[in-house]
Amino acid sequence: MKRKKSSRRKALWLLNGILLALTVAGAIGIFVLLNDQQPQSNNQLSATQPPATQEPDDSSLTPVASLEPSATPTPITPQFTDAVWIGVGDIMSHTPQLPGAYDKATDSYNFNAVFAPIADIVAEGDWKMANLETPMAGKDYGYTGYPAFNAPVELAEALWHSGFNILSTANNHTLDKGVKGAIRTLDHVQEIGFATVGSARDMEEAEQSVIIEHNDIAMGFLSYTYGTNGIPIPEGKEFIVNLIDKEKILNDIKRLRRDGAEVVTIALHFGNEYQTEPSEEQKTLARELIAAGADIIAGSHPHVLQPYEMVSYTDDQGLERQGLIIYSMGNFISNQRGDSKDYGAIFRVDLRKHYDTGLIEFKEVTVTPTWVHRYKPDENFRYRVLPVEATLAAKDDALLKEEDYETLEADFAMLTKRLTSMLKQ
Repeated sequence: MKRKKSSRRKALWLLNGILLALTVAGAIGIFVLLNDQQPQSNNQLSATQPPATQEPDDSSLTPVASLEPSATPTPITPQFTDAVWIGVGDIMSHTPQLPGAYDKATDSYNFNAVFAPIADIVAEGDWKMANLETPMAGKDYGYTGYPAFNAPVELAEALWHSGFNILSTANNHTLDKGVKGAIRTLDHVQEIGFATVGSARDMEEAEQSVIIEHNDIAMGFLSYTYGTNGIPIPEGKEFIVNLIDKEKILNDIKRLRRDGAEVVTIALHFGNEYQTEPSEEQKTLARELIAAGADIIAGSHPHVLQPYEMVSYTDDQGLERQGLIIYSMGNFISNQRGDSKDYGAIFRVDLRKHYDTGLIEFKEVTVTPTWVHRYKPDENFRYRVLPVEATLAAKDDALLKEEDYETLEADFAMLTKRLTSMLKQ
């Protein structure tokens, strides 16, 4: 029995020794581990809390001279400024154009859909000009088409809504509703917000320079027509519409320049109807006006597109300058069909004024042919002005048929060739 107790006592001592050794080893391991991590944690900065800093000892501070505020930097003078002129041709109102735009419930017209497809293009311009080839004398005159027009004022409202802001009002239909009708047209379109050029209420207005500034570029406008379809201008009312008179135009160019115009645009209603090439008379007059100081000639009246050309000339200071002559911008909206009468174009001129020299250059001239799409969803026609090239590129217009695309493609090639035929290669 003693031996057995002694043996058990030895085993117990051995077990206690092992447990004590394990306890000491564990304590030592924990101590080493804690001491190994402490320096690392002291070197890491919290992402949200900055490390504590000691308050500086006043005796260790060195005085620092106060800094003067930095001088305001000198503003950089711009080297140039850019602006965009956009021009389109004839705005006409034939009788078939009216019923589809009429709302019986409100007894009014809405032509906004006509110009909606090209509004984005027009929006890129600053001066946006169209030839208003119809009086807008008012409902009491009766709405009439060819040969003596009178359109609803809502047609001008749609033009304004699509972005246009300047109307040329000198053309062979200016007096279709007489002098009073021409004056009321000015009343109506100016009330909408349009600047007008080419006709006037009195001599004072006729002699007033139309100069419109955009982006620090001042553009002056003039407008003249070859005639008024045989309707006589009453004596003493010569101011009512400007007729083409070269000497008068030359004097008007000088007046615009004297009054501050840096660029001069002249709308000329001239040429022969339905002729795809300009006449010699057109070319002679337009080139003389460019040489005399005009910069852009915006032609209308033929009702079809004619070529455009760039003309170089030397001004009175001996500097070589360029002028743009558009002989005919075609029909922008009308009911005329066939023989390219249903085509027009949006002409865009990117202008740049150089501040060092004061010269204004044509950076780029862009032409976007347009097509008047006429369709008949019910008993009345509807009209849309479509940009030809973009329409062909998309080919996703639900209102167009395959034969429409085929016609547009062939006509686009023909019109491009016609428009560029007078450009120097």
